[in-house]
Amino acid sequence: MPRLLSLLLAAGLALPCAAQEADDALGALLAERGVWPATAEAPAPSPADGAGDLVIAALNFLDVRYHRGGNSASEGFDCSGFTRHVVSSVLGITLPRRSAEQAQQAGLPPVSRQSLKPGDLVFFNTLKRAFSHVGIYIGDGRFVHAPRSGQQVRVERMDTPYWSRRFDGARRVTPTAGS
Repeated sequence: MPRLLSLLLAAGLALPCAAQEADDALGALLAERGVWPATAEAPAPSPADGAGDLVIAALNFLDVRYHRGGNSASEGFDCSGFTRHVVSSVLGITLPRRSAEQAQQAGLPPVSRQSLKPGDLVFFNTLKRAFSHVGIYIGDGRFVHAPRSGQQVRVERMDTPYWSRRFDGARRVTPTAGS
């Protein structure tokens, strides 16, 4: 069983004091892989809204290869296939297939850059059209996504010049969004 999935299960099934230990273990693992700074607080599970579960599930797919039109870990993901898969598997909400359609999905309220929370979908203009790329915000100015052909699912900072200039907006996914 992948180490992140083990931590997810431990955190989801643990008592409150054990959940803190699982959060610390998650932070240590992410720092070890260079995904998260050792001094920053790691994304923590949030049983109330599922956001923490989205983050942890998304991070479980780090290093899965990019595949245009891909919808699964076995075949690889493109950006919208990745977000669609994670949201569906964690919250049971089926998002549209394309990133621009996900940005327009009813029930996903817009979120400002200053109000981002872990689990929010973040959208970028990477193909000279709005909402052409999507990822999942994980906190501390970082997001996880399937970037492009020849790459793998990875975490990046939103404040780099490339991503900062291309930020189009964000949407909040909640367990009731698909209702």
